[in-house]
Amino acid sequence: MPPDGHIRLLPNHVANKIAAGEVVERPASVLKELLENALDAGATRIEVTVTAGGRNLVSVRDNGCGMNREDALLSLERHATSKIRDVDDIERIATLGFRGEAIPSIASVSRFTLTTRREDAEEGTRLVVNAGILAEVKDCGAPPGTCIEVRDLFCNVPARRKFLRAFVTEEGHVRAAFTVHALAHPDVGFSLNLDGREIYRFPPGATLEERVRDLFGASFAESLVPIASDVNGVRVHGYAERPDHDSSLRRDQFVFVNGRPATAASITYALREAYPRQRTDARPALVLFIDLPPEQVDVNVHPAKREVRFRRSADVRDAILAAFAPQRGENPVVLKSDLPMPESQSPASAPQPFAVPFQPSLPHPIPPAPTVALKCDPPETETPPETESPAAPIPTDDPPLQTAAGPWRWFKFLAQTASGWVLLETDAGLVTLNPRAARERIAYEKLIDAHEALTQPLLIPETVTLPPTESARIRNFLKELQAIGFAVEEFGRDTWKVDSVPSLLDGYPVPELLASIASDIAEAGAQRGGTRWRDELIAKSVARSYSRASLQLEPEAATQLVEELARTRMPYVSPRGRPVMTFTSNAELLRKFDR
Repeated sequence: MPPDGHIRLLPNHVANKIAAGEVVERPASVLKELLENALDAGATRIEVTVTAGGRNLVSVRDNGCGMNREDALLSLERHATSKIRDVDDIERIATLGFRGEAIPSIASVSRFTLTTRREDAEEGTRLVVNAGILAEVKDCGAPPGTCIEVRDLFCNVPARRKFLRAFVTEEGHVRAAFTVHALAHPDVGFSLNLDGREIYRFPPGATLEERVRDLFGASFAESLVPIASDVNGVRVHGYAERPDHDSSLRRDQFVFVNGRPATAASITYALREAYPRQRTDARPALVLFIDLPPEQVDVNVHPAKREVRFRRSADVRDAILAAFAPQRGENPVVLKSDLPMPESQSPASAPQPFAVPFQPSLPHPIPPAPTVALKCDPPETETPPETESPAAPIPTDDPPLQTAAGPWRWFKFLAQTASGWVLLETDAGLVTLNPRAARERIAYEKLIDAHEALTQPLLIPETVTLPPTESARIRNFLKELQAIGFAVEEFGRDTWKVDSVPSLLDGYPVPELLASIASDIAEAGAQRGGTRWRDELIAKSVARSYSRASLQLEPEAATQLVEELARTRMPYVSPRGRPVMTFTSNAELLRKFDR
């Protein structure tokens, strides 16, 4: 507080900069606001151009209704809007934007140009604003609609500009903002140009299935099935990943409420309850639309409108659960779905919504396995003290394995549980082993320690089409991929030709492998220093893919897995920091059973 303690009105330019802090977080925030305005203006075609991750330019051109000169000038004033008239309109918002803060906030922290014309006007209007100061107003020739160019974002707020991330990171956020709006409005034609390279061009009038296929590729679209329900005036429809789809990736989930990319705690809870959690570290891919009367949802909760609040959240929850009901064996709410079916599939052969039941894996009889001696030190003639081990090592005709870092002197494979845990008896106690985590550790150290790439050529080279965001990540890590055994090269726009893979991954689905690597790169965040980190990131991703083999092991395979694990430098944790095993010592067992 100033020394005199008096309260003062903030100047407009200061107030606008503060408002910009809530609305404009980064270039992607600018794109989001401009796309919402274009859609609210009734545009059927929207062209987006971005350079330098949005630092230098974010441009959105639409063929919407446009503005006359008076409306264009008013759009620069705070809280000037065409979308609400009185306070009651807030209770039934049917548009994407409504507060009238976006344009003046963006114009206050950039070099801003607005060009617009109504279809019935002979000429258009151009406004130029430099860091919140109106510099030029003039008539101009322009096509019907509006074009807004935002240059040098945060040019007058160097502290904010300094906190922008690397170009590739900001570009990723721009792509994400474009993707959600293009997905939410398949009837609208969209194009995206990044640094002079056209990334997307979608025609208007598409179906949701066509837009999903265009955005994410055919393999992603084929992993989805349609879902639909209509309960108490709440309509839920869209696509979700098949429960039987074999993937442990954390997949993108897109949720739209009345066409707005948004979510709510009740939605998150309902999705967790509705979808089976068969894969502990995965979430299903999802494109979900929730439509309900505008007066039943409050969109004015979050400054950036990311979250909404429902008047009757129980109705939304029930509608989501009804959409997923078939997979839980319940009677679904039957709708005449307007979601298209691929022409290549007949109704009889097409996948039914969540009709594939899950079959729990049953334990198979496991014959006794021999004890295997693992020597950490030179062979000793002494047997372990009786107080430390209730059973002496069982002799074997095979020579003991020599290792420098075995976690036990000997082990005996006892059994494998229905859920996949491997049970071992060792010289010091009982061990419960996670075979997936063990595979990860083994594969990771083999990849990191290999002096030469162990490559397995593919019998027939595969071509893989990835979303542009994932392609960009693969492109940035090509050297690291090649270093561990991949032969991969770009084969057209966002399409990759794979000639060979690391020998550890022979037979593993190549499209899912590349998607897994791209996902891990994204979750790792911005590039950290040194190529060693990049090498380890790729190795971890490949190791994780290698771990996704069948959980159930024959005794010989389980014994071999334990032997290989014993040779690793760090057998206790996976490369991602997860425990490989739990241990209960003989002394603890004696204590628990009061012996």
